[in-house]
Amino acid sequence: MIYVIDHNDSFTYNVVHQFSLFDEVVCENYNEIDKLKLEKASVIVFSPGPGNPKNYPITSMIYKKFKGKKKIIGICLGFQQILYCEGAKIVEQKKIYHGFQSSVRVVNKKSLFKKGLNFKVGRYHSLRLKEPFKTKNFEITMRCLNSNTAMSFENKKDKIYGFQFHPESFLTVNGNLLIKKILSA
Repeated sequence: MIYVIDHNDSFTYNVVHQFSLFDEVVCENYNEIDKLKLEKASVIVFSPGPGNPKNYPITSMIYKKFKGKKKIIGICLGFQQILYCEGAKIVEQKKIYHGFQSSVRVVNKKSLFKKGLNFKVGRYHSLRLKEPFKTKNFEITMRCLNSNTAMSFENKKDKIYGFQFHPESFLTVNGNLLIKKILSA
């Protein structure tokens, strides 16, 4: 079972629909977590959402509790939330990307995806990871071809993955492939 934590975002049920192609999905608001269902889940997904990761202390507690115990996937705010929990600074970016399609490239040979592969992805964010950022076992795996902004990370040891973009968006080409590959990793 996949447990999606909803951060009050209009995209959350698109995320639920995408993940339901691969397994049973339970989705609940971050303020209404069902602890028994969360414990039963094999995968936890942190949804997109408004605001800054520091506004979601419950999600931070869930991340810290299950890191290394369950597969965790973060999308947009969820990407930022995971990195924030790992000590990263999340900052405003100069250009806001809402409903914007960008080209990203796989830049890390340790990635689940072939280095040099390009994807067209849908972006909906005004915050980004401030770099440099280094923490144990986390690798930036995709970057925007125009801005060089970090667009995905992988921590294979603890089975934690994140996308700054929205794999469920119609602007993301092959979004289902990205999710399928991570779920089967």
